[in-house]
Amino acid sequence: MGEALALDAAWLFAALLILLVLAAAGIAARRFLLERGGATVECGLRRPGRSWRLGLASYQLDEFRWYGIFGISMRPEQTFPRRDLAVVARRPPTEQEVTILGPGRIVAECQLGASAGAATLDLALAESALTGLLAWLESAPPGSHLGVTR
Repeated sequence: MGEALALDAAWLFAALLILLVLAAAGIAARRFLLERGGATVECGLRRPGRSWRLGLASYQLDEFRWYGIFGISMRPEQTFPRRDLAVVARRPPTEQEVTILGPGRIVAECQLGASAGAATLDLALAESALTGLLAWLESAPPGSHLGVTR
């Protein structure tokens, strides 16, 4: 009886270990596929009143796409149109934020839309990634911020 129980526990442990390895391989493969498209950076995201979420951000032609780090979907969890996204301030993270985000990050306080009651969000990026974000925002084609279609 004892040998059968030990054998069952060993098989259960082996199955759990295989599942963990497959999950880690899936997350790594997803990240590889997302980064293959280029212009991808590590980026934390926080909406007002919520906690930080770690993820990857991708600069596309007219939108900023954010993917959660542990998701399995190849679709972005959040998409922000380039013409609506503006960085209004930047600051170093607090000590509590450093423990969540890791060292070397800068918090960019962003606004979505130009109106006074526009939504806000915080992005946590490495300094080089923040420079890239600012350059990407400033390099929008002329008139794209007007939302005029022809």
